[in-house]
Amino acid sequence: MNSVYDVMQLLKRFGIYVYTKDRIADLEMMEDEIRELYNMQMIEAKDFQVAMLLLRKELNNSKI
Repeated sequence: MNSVYDVMQLLKRFGIYVYTKDRIADLEMMEDEIRELYNMQMIEAKDFQVAMLLLRKELNNSKI
């Protein structure tokens, strides 16, 4: 995983589509969905860590 697009593709594999026309809300919702998938043990720890890092980085860049 190298980008937010890759995170979106990961979510799409589980039938999760996130698009609210608000970039910051989308990123926060993706974080919640990734966290839920990890808590249900549907994704590996490494995928969880990389996805969260990418989303937080993008969220910080969007808020500036």
